[in-house]
Amino acid sequence: MKQINNLQTVPSSRYDDHDPEQEGNKNTKFADLIIDGRSLYQMLKQHDMVLSLGWGSKEYQRLLIDYFLLKETHPYLYYRYPILVCPWCGVEECGFISVHIEREEDLVIWSEFKLEPGNKPISIGPFYFKWIDYEKVINDTFGTAGIQ
Repeated sequence: MKQINNLQTVPSSRYDDHDPEQEGNKNTKFADLIIDGRSLYQMLKQHDMVLSLGWGSKEYQRLLIDYFLLKETHPYLYYRYPILVCPWCGVEECGFISVHIEREEDLVIWSEFKLEPGNKPISIGPFYFKWIDYEKVINDTFGTAGIQ
């Protein structure tokens, strides 16, 4: 049997209040995803990207939520979705981390995390979430950092 992971969301930012690295850098605010008590942002922080959820324009946030809820497929990644993006602009051309998302009945599975461009595997996951809990958490990311 697959271990079901617990998923939560919390507001987060690229830098802590007293982090000297934030001077002259964009301190992007976003919706962090907490998996079994561990921050996904912190797990992948060495790649200097932020989670794609919870920030940007209203349209961008809705599109990302639709991707993560499998209502829309990505135009060229299909069932892979940008989960961490450039903290300056969120544009995929700057590089991103993608995840394969699939649904099997009442489970959502995140697997095959990859650093793009280059399709380089990242050793994290897979994660299994109950659909009913997952859907609420993903929807709750909307507006975490406001609308830009």
